[in-house]
Amino acid sequence: MSKKLLTPEELVKDLKQAFKSKIKDAKIERRAVGVKKKERTALWLKADKESLHDIVKHLKNYDYPHLAVVSGNDLGKTIELIYHFTVYYGNPLQEILINISVELPKEKPVIPTITDIIPGALVTEREKQEMLGVKIEGIPDGRRIFLPDDFPEDVYPWRKDEKGPQKMVRDLYEVKK
Repeated sequence: MSKKLLTPEELVKDLKQAFKSKIKDAKIERRAVGVKKKERTALWLKADKESLHDIVKHLKNYDYPHLAVVSGNDLGKTIELIYHFTVYYGNPLQEILINISVELPKEKPVIPTITDIIPGALVTEREKQEMLGVKIEGIPDGRRIFLPDDFPEDVYPWRKDEKGPQKMVRDLYEVKK
């Protein structure tokens, strides 16, 4: 039996009550999409990295939380991870996107895995380890999946700092192979 579907405002209120100051910011974005211009709603949350695991666990209180992907950005001093979820998945025109953003300090970009809650997060978490150098604590399989085995260990293709591939690309003649 399906639970009552909360409005975007009720979702934000529930999450803020449950996590208080651990949710630093929340906004609701509505826009018309498709030929029929149906409204699509997205919640954008900024959260403490320490609370991410508990927030994801809390999403199970809403019908059918579905993780699409975790995206990542090099913001200069920090690495931002955005966990893109949909709740009320399978309820046409009532699905709500929930995007949870956390920032990790570059000197120690570490976050716990969510694969114990959402097993399908494994591939996207492995990608963040390879491409951004984020350490996912407790990941059940940390092997490389996208980069070849002979790719340098401390170079991360999505980084814009000294750990990024800029020198490799700029000075290709120095790179073996």
